[in-house]
Amino acid sequence: MKLGEIMSSIKGLETDKLFSPVLNAADEQEGESFGSILTKSIGEVNKTQVTAYNAMEQIATGKVENLQKAVQQIEEAELSLKLALEVKNKALNAYKEVMRMQV
Repeated sequence: MKLGEIMSSIKGLETDKLFSPVLNAADEQEGESFGSILTKSIGEVNKTQVTAYNAMEQIATGKVENLQKAVQQIEEAELSLKLALEVKNKALNAYKEVMRMQV
């Protein structure tokens, strides 16, 4: 294939539409707020913690039916809590950095 053929095939493409995000006014208005996303995420972490606590209780009392699933729930809760703590730490560090900025 020659360079001229490649260039003519490229000119047929609408490259400006390839890299620009398509945003509608409705998409911007219907988006979730930061507060609602944060509340939902904390609720999910809490739900995993409660599930893990119930799994630990079943293991301790000997009522567990599937030990592997119970351990998996406990590990999932631990990881989700660690992730939530890291997100909190990053947010606090970003806030402190903004507050140190001089206007």
